[in-house]
Amino acid sequence: MVAFDALKLVFEPQTLIVMICCAIYGLTVGAIPGFTATMAVALLVPVTYFMDPVPALAGVVTLAAMAIFAGDIPGALLRMPGTPASAAYADESYQMSQRGEAETALGMGLVASAMGGIFGALVLILAAPALAEIALKFSSFEYFWLACLGLVAAIAATDAHPAKGAIALFIGLSIGMVGLDPVMGQQRFTFDNTYLIGGLGFIPVLIGLFAVSEALRYGLSPIKRPDILPMKASTMFRGIWGHLRRLKWSIGRGAGIGTIVGAIPGAGADIAAYISYAVARKFSPNRKEFGTGTVDGIAPATSANNAAVGGALIPATVFGIPGDSLTAVIIGVLYMKGLNPGPTVFIMQPTLLYAIFMAFLIANIIMIPFGFGAIALFRKILAAPPGVVMSLVVLACIVGAFAVENTTFAVLVMLGAGLLGFYMEENNLPLAPAILGVVLGPILESTFLTSLAKAQGNYLEFFSRPLAGSLGAITISLIILPLIWKAVSAKRMTT
Repeated sequence: MVAFDALKLVFEPQTLIVMICCAIYGLTVGAIPGFTATMAVALLVPVTYFMDPVPALAGVVTLAAMAIFAGDIPGALLRMPGTPASAAYADESYQMSQRGEAETALGMGLVASAMGGIFGALVLILAAPALAEIALKFSSFEYFWLACLGLVAAIAATDAHPAKGAIALFIGLSIGMVGLDPVMGQQRFTFDNTYLIGGLGFIPVLIGLFAVSEALRYGLSPIKRPDILPMKASTMFRGIWGHLRRLKWSIGRGAGIGTIVGAIPGAGADIAAYISYAVARKFSPNRKEFGTGTVDGIAPATSANNAAVGGALIPATVFGIPGDSLTAVIIGVLYMKGLNPGPTVFIMQPTLLYAIFMAFLIANIIMIPFGFGAIALFRKILAAPPGVVMSLVVLACIVGAFAVENTTFAVLVMLGAGLLGFYMEENNLPLAPAILGVVLGPILESTFLTSLAKAQGNYLEFFSRPLAGSLGAITISLIILPLIWKAVSAKRMTT
């Protein structure tokens, strides 16, 4: 009965119109490098003040789902991920575009994104309370091991030599250390510059490493962008169903990882995508093709980042704990509309809450036709001369970096990160580990220091809790087992 009443609320004309408008807005904003899904939702909040609760929240979750997928489009066609969640597999998509397989990369990403989002929405509807209770059991010890797991995944997810992946990771960690110590509040690497006290913004660094470095590379040695055929459904989805049958378990695993990681407060879609990509690379029979452009790496990762949105809504709605920055904004909208997140919301206002869940499910279903239109539109934009496109991209990057912090210093950070990214790639240092180092560095440091204080210097306490011990064992095994396997393989070759 509750589900039926919720569907009636979702299918009211006002709600559907708001969802369609937010879908278009989300696809547009997500496809612009630097304009993240969180920023798009934040800009929509003042507008939702004048809407009824169901249309407002249905529009917000629709916008979030569309913006996360839309970040794949510039990642595939320009190697400039529109959102941080798309950075994990931007190289794979772009390599396919360079071979003239942009339609396959984008088509596979679109379908896998929708499947991951639908999976996350169904889990949200059916198992929100149970999964939220698991997420609440995470203490600083579990967060520390989760961050370590993400760092190991960053090195495993690159096709470069592990040493180069480690160097790139330490570059990212060093960037993340600029600013105040997360526990003691001491300044580090600020050089008496007040702008550095707050640290180097993640979004300007992301835009610089990926977008500005690509623009610099094009400026020094212009290359012809790969021709993209007219976007017809028969062309775009050709061979997709064969890939789906072959990768169904990988996509399902990615959706599961995304939902679980998303339900852990503070993790988010970008970490879910990196972990899913690393796991897919570890277990894929075609692991040698990773890094050269393969749908085997795109499908599970893009499935994970869309499923993570549904996962992040679980602690947000059940306990009022944001799963990531995106759901933190959504919680603000919930409070604004009188829906106080917590266990009692399922008793006091179940129809409104399940209407939001249903809207998120429908948003992922309609993602395929809307996403196809967004890809076709973006292709027309790219039909302009490459120099014009690159100039517009740089302009969008500057606007995006400035909009995040409203300071010109953010633009300077972006340009500096662009030079760093250009230098790294010229020396075959991968960018993905550096990005994840920036994301996880502060989390790793704060959780380590907090956990060490709780344990009073006893490092065995990091393994004392069942969840922490399990995550620690998995992380350490991922480091040690490949070394043992390599040693055994080398010994067999000598005998």
